[in-house]
Amino acid sequence: MSVTAARGFRAAGIAAGIKTSGGLDLALVVNDGPRRAAAGVFTSNRVQAAPVQWSRQVLADGEIRAVVLNSGGANACTGAQGLKDTQATAERAARLLGLDSGEVAVCSTGLIGVPLPMERLLPGVESAVAVLSADGGQDAARAVMTTDTVRKTAVARGEGWTVGGMAKGAGMLAPGLATMLAVLTTDADVDSAWLEGALRDAVRVTFDRVDSDGCMSTNDTVLLLASGAGEVVPDRAEFAEAVRAVCADLARQLTGDAEGASKEIRIEVAGAASEDDAVEVGRSIARNNLLKCAIHGEDPNWGRVLSAIGTTSAVFEPDRLGVAINGVPVCRGGGIGEDRALVDMSGRDVGITVDLGAGPHSAVLWTNDLTADYVHENSEYSS
Repeated sequence: MSVTAARGFRAAGIAAGIKTSGGLDLALVVNDGPRRAAAGVFTSNRVQAAPVQWSRQVLADGEIRAVVLNSGGANACTGAQGLKDTQATAERAARLLGLDSGEVAVCSTGLIGVPLPMERLLPGVESAVAVLSADGGQDAARAVMTTDTVRKTAVARGEGWTVGGMAKGAGMLAPGLATMLAVLTTDADVDSAWLEGALRDAVRVTFDRVDSDGCMSTNDTVLLLASGAGEVVPDRAEFAEAVRAVCADLARQLTGDAEGASKEIRIEVAGAASEDDAVEVGRSIARNNLLKCAIHGEDPNWGRVLSAIGTTSAVFEPDRLGVAINGVPVCRGGGIGEDRALVDMSGRDVGITVDLGAGPHSAVLWTNDLTADYVHENSEYSS
């Protein structure tokens, strides 16, 4: 259940001294081949961290042999020195692994606007190379954690091939991507074009549908690497579904571990004139702080759902709207439905279903409630 579940990969997670806590803070994932195909999706924030800029360039030829990831510092908004530090990181890993620096992607997460402690990070890369192992996936997943409370890994298997992955993320969770670092691996024999299509399709309906707090990061990166070590060319549809399943699993783990959350909220918008309309409505509901507070208080306040819908440009008629919360149709025809007291919100899972009554399209988004713990954590933790 990790980034090394697929054959042909080794990983490591070590404490380089980047975090003041002394915890694991540097991870390394290496593709031993024989393939070196890769694909990636990055943040759509116009302010992009140095590692994002570097890794975009590295991926231009569709190949990656290794990924260095650190927590404890985002290396974002650090100017020319930040780019030099990212390049130095890739060069150190490449020299130790016998690669070219253009085959090494770099990912960072943590505080924005603070230079990385390179005097500790670079020796940490050496330490990570020394302990690379096919069993190192769990340590790698732990090393990329920031405010995460649990490591996040997932796996899906096909006939003779596997897709595995790890991710980090607990705050600044909003599209494009939801804020995260994620590395997925496969031992299937597939090329970079195939990986690109499968990854983008998967991200669109998984990571891009997570919207915890409406805040988009500068460092979002999702990478998919193929080793070809399984020597199996999978069915294209089955492979795409496995990539989607791993991304969906990891995305759910992100919202489940969202900062301060006590409720996980699934928002399904149906009856939309287009998928874009459904996503826009779902996003508006997911970002409605009044609704998120009401859900934290276990109040099925469907009026706040309708008011969120009304701020969108989606096609709908107000007197045709329907809303169900945890299966109870509390709003029908844009007005009062069943008694809201019938809604049981005592559990952690909350489902909101909206019917726009405007067409055949639908979309599902995930969010969480807004709690005092979220405010406390983000007032005490600099991010």
